[in-house]
Amino acid sequence: MQKSLAFINQGAILAGVDEAGRGPLAGPVVAAAVILDDDRPIKGLKDSKLLSEVRRVALAKVIRQNAAAFAVALAEPSEIDDINILQATLLAMERAVKQLQLKPNIIKVDGTQVPKFKDESYVFMAYAVVHGDQLVPAISAASILAKVYRDRLMRRWHLRYPVYGFDSNKGYGTPYHLAALGRVGPCPIHRKSFSPVKRASVDG
Repeated sequence: MQKSLAFINQGAILAGVDEAGRGPLAGPVVAAAVILDDDRPIKGLKDSKLLSEVRRVALAKVIRQNAAAFAVALAEPSEIDDINILQATLLAMERAVKQLQLKPNIIKVDGTQVPKFKDESYVFMAYAVVHGDQLVPAISAASILAKVYRDRLMRRWHLRYPVYGFDSNKGYGTPYHLAALGRVGPCPIHRKSFSPVKRASVDG
């Protein structure tokens, strides 16, 4: 999605990329890519985990209004089970970058690995930045968008599968969630390759 058609940068166009939801037992892994607009700086960007939910939601709105471009993409639980959580995370990141309406020539990804970006029609440099969500504003913005999007998605799934408490645990393996898994087994959005879900499937 592109929010600033007037955004022009004669030099480097940097996209920050981050994910939310690698650790949960249920739901997709979500990635976001953000290109900030130097003419419309956003104050208060930092790692989404260091922000309150109220602040994250407020900043997500500001990012969507003021970023030069942004995109959010995901990899489904079935894809996580098929290719593992790391590869699914990288796939979601690649999808987010490909959806940007403004093409970057530099990509910085939070963590230690970057997507392969196979079969691309344009060339860019991709870098992994450890603690990038604290060091690179565009990555911070991406972490916020990914987290807010995924949290909203899990609250919607809670309406369909309320027994697991997805509205509060967002799919993480809390005692309440694990107890529900033990009682009723997994639902269709659980990651069947994750050990607690496997055990619940066998026990069920």
